[in-house]
Amino acid sequence: MLLITMLLPFAGFQAMAQPNPYQLPPLVDRELFFDNPEIAGSQLSPDGSFISFTKPYNGVMNVWVKKLEEPFSAARPVTADVARPVRSYFWSRDGKYILYVQDKGGDENFNIYAVNPAEKAPEGAEVPVNRDLTNLKGVRVMIYSVPKSDPDLIYIGLNDRDPAWHDLYKMKLSTGERTLIRQNSAEDRITSWIFDWDDNLRMASRSNMDGSNDLLRVDKKGFTPIYTTNVFEQAYPLAFQKDNKKFYMVTNKGDQRDLSQLVLFDPETLKEEFIESDPMKKVDFGDAAISEISREIIFTSYEDEKERLYFKDKSYEADYNLIKKELPGVEFYFSRPTADERYWIIGAYSDVDPGTTYLYDRKNKKLTFQYRPRPNIPMQDMANMKAIYYPSSDGLEIPAYLTLPKGLEAKNLPLVVMPHGGPWGRSSWGFNSYAQFLANRGYAVLDPNFRASTGYGKKFIDAGNNEWGRKMQDDITWGVKYLVKQGIVDAKKVAIMGGSYGGYATLAGLAFTPDVYACGVSIVGPSNLITLLNSIPPYWESIRKVFNMRMGDPSTPEGKADLERMSPLFSADKIKAPLLVVQGANDPRVNKFESDQIVVALRDRGFAVEYIVAPDEGHGFARPVNNMAMLAAAEKFLARHIGGRYQESMKPEVATRLGEITVDPKTVTLQAPEQK
Repeated sequence: MLLITMLLPFAGFQAMAQPNPYQLPPLVDRELFFDNPEIAGSQLSPDGSFISFTKPYNGVMNVWVKKLEEPFSAARPVTADVARPVRSYFWSRDGKYILYVQDKGGDENFNIYAVNPAEKAPEGAEVPVNRDLTNLKGVRVMIYSVPKSDPDLIYIGLNDRDPAWHDLYKMKLSTGERTLIRQNSAEDRITSWIFDWDDNLRMASRSNMDGSNDLLRVDKKGFTPIYTTNVFEQAYPLAFQKDNKKFYMVTNKGDQRDLSQLVLFDPETLKEEFIESDPMKKVDFGDAAISEISREIIFTSYEDEKERLYFKDKSYEADYNLIKKELPGVEFYFSRPTADERYWIIGAYSDVDPGTTYLYDRKNKKLTFQYRPRPNIPMQDMANMKAIYYPSSDGLEIPAYLTLPKGLEAKNLPLVVMPHGGPWGRSSWGFNSYAQFLANRGYAVLDPNFRASTGYGKKFIDAGNNEWGRKMQDDITWGVKYLVKQGIVDAKKVAIMGGSYGGYATLAGLAFTPDVYACGVSIVGPSNLITLLNSIPPYWESIRKVFNMRMGDPSTPEGKADLERMSPLFSADKIKAPLLVVQGANDPRVNKFESDQIVVALRDRGFAVEYIVAPDEGHGFARPVNNMAMLAAAEKFLARHIGGRYQESMKPEVATRLGEITVDPKTVTLQAPEQK
């Protein structure tokens, strides 16, 4: 959801002439936080000859390439999408192609594109030919494997035959030719395919009708179930061991496991060997970095208040410690090495630093600066983010992050609560553009990891089952109460703002606890859980049972009644705080009908509600001009109701766009989506 940026303040920038009796830093232009970054997403070609990255091309983020030794000013664009930014790309194994995925207007029906960066642009064009390899409409392409053994191949999934299930294909990058490997169906219910180090298809995962999942061994005559988890458990392969006989797996299966662990599993004998869990016994197993050369684990990681690393490879640990000495006071990570693993991209960041990118040469132990994505962010004016904990209504301890505005006394501050999306996700420590933007406006910002958030163990997730709008909402409400009791927050100046589940929590906060919030901003938030579950995308069929078990089953009278009680729409008559609703017209996850319903319900009772709908967006805004327009409206809305400062001016194109996407609630008509 978060799009970030950094342009210099434009000519004629002026803040509202609002009093600043304390010592808040200067008002930072919202464009520095949310417009296009100058450079981002760098990757090394497999042989290390080139570095690619995304950079604005005609105002839209596209892929550029330069030789490793050249300055960034010498780079040339290789993609030229003018409609939507290229947000995800990678090099083919032989470095011949750059591959990326793109949808239309946020509909999440992704196709795979390829461009040969070595080719010259055709006469009259500015970039080489970009080929749509899949070239399908209404189809969501999945990428399963990019084999080393044949760099002209890629294994993909296509749901063109059945929109709920993806068939397995191998596709040639040079021609786009596709060959069917395995057909999938509602009987097979295959959700992923797993290949070993030698690119042999070894396993698959299956979602069963009851919500359980099977890990399957792929045999010559079919599938053999080798590991089963129930609807509330999770297990997934991480990588095969170096000899391809056993594989590393992350699992929380069984009553004896709360936190997930790393195990080694034998698909023939079905024997499981414990490898590692959190040494501090606080959080789930996070991830493992594995060398493609040695096929050994380099380090394991765990996301606690911050990320913790545990090295298994002493040479990499020495490199890490060397870099740590050169980059004091920041966190950093290794990213996308060359095929020989000599060169690595290093990303450094902190809570007040949006990031710096370096190139690290393991052979010469040399760290070289490359770029800062947002060099104009005044880091000295940014606010620190700290981890806090507080008890919820039933005593459950809730981990959260608190950002307090720099320069103000932590007393009687206005607060913006920002619940994360998912809800099966989590907020993390680091540079958070929304938190910094709001703190600069004078607000305290609370990012709560309410129950159902991931990373804190199975019991913490399960505590959120059937608790949407109930104890999950209490976890947010009690965070407000905690900060008010501490004297940090003014109880009369509390707003709630979030996207996706955070948008739902915004609506639920205003509907179920109307005395807590002075206003709310709901971004692509569901208002009616019944219509939400009845309109999920067909390719989510494999997890429909999970939704029904964790939220409520709309196909049963009891479940439907329960979902109705948890839906803000049916308590819209209790809403008394001002509301701004934001929606992407093409959202396949939270259909526009969800926002339309709550807008109409408030409108019909004569309650003022503001509405923004972008016709060219989906689940969150990808185009900076849309994001900037929405944020301009949101910060003015917040200032009006809880008293922070705001930036009145905006670029002409942003002002124009805001006018175009602002909807008069009187014009909204209800058209229910087709039930899936």
